[in-house]
Amino acid sequence: MSYIELFYILSAGLFVGMLVLLEVGRRIGRHRLATDPEGAKAGTGTIEAALFALLGLLIALTFSGAAVRFDARRQLIVEEANAIGTAYLRLDLLNEDFQPALRAHFREYVDARIAAYGALPDMQAAGRELARATALQRTIWNDAVTACRRTVVQQPATMLLLPALNQMIDITNVRMMAAMTHPPGIIYVLLFGLGLLCSLLAGYGMAAGKRRSWLHMLEFAFVLAVTLYVILDLEFPRLGFIRIDAADRMLVEVRQSMDPPQHSIR
Repeated sequence: MSYIELFYILSAGLFVGMLVLLEVGRRIGRHRLATDPEGAKAGTGTIEAALFALLGLLIALTFSGAAVRFDARRQLIVEEANAIGTAYLRLDLLNEDFQPALRAHFREYVDARIAAYGALPDMQAAGRELARATALQRTIWNDAVTACRRTVVQQPATMLLLPALNQMIDITNVRMMAAMTHPPGIIYVLLFGLGLLCSLLAGYGMAAGKRRSWLHMLEFAFVLAVTLYVILDLEFPRLGFIRIDAADRMLVEVRQSMDPPQHSIR
């Protein structure tokens, strides 16, 4: 089962569960009103206000955190594109004999990085491309060190090229960690649990009405279920409707800049 399918199931389950608990709460409230009209509402307002406030706070925090992580991941793509572009330009410091092979490895490396994230949510295909990119990192580094040692102007090449390559390699680990950083699962369990509990209390509060207000019941369940789905979708921006793929255009443009210019024959 893919993550997006799991998100759909969780959101649909929450929607149905909230409707069920709204009805259960309403029936409990009507039974309480019938047996104890005066005590049915005694002291419930404070508890309901506290739980609904906690639910709202938890939604706000998880949504805000997901949005911050979304922007951070997008910014890291830009930083990686800049790091690759800088390192590629500094290959000009090497002797011309070493440049063609290194430039070819760079093109393969960027292709692998683009393909790795483009393959998601296919984790196996993405893993293969990431492994290929890691192998190319070692090849590029070893070839660059060898080229720096054999370059006539060795010190400028070593001081400028190798730190740029190191930054290009390091940022891949930062991106991987950013992609794996999510709130603990207990946060989502608490969020879903509070949503269901608040539905029970909301149904209890609707017990005074003689007829069910399906409009309010459906609206409450639908809005909360969709909100929680959006939070999950924002937390995993390569799996659902909210996508971070547009930022990958920076890497694509860097890759295109590596292609040798095409000269027309007249």
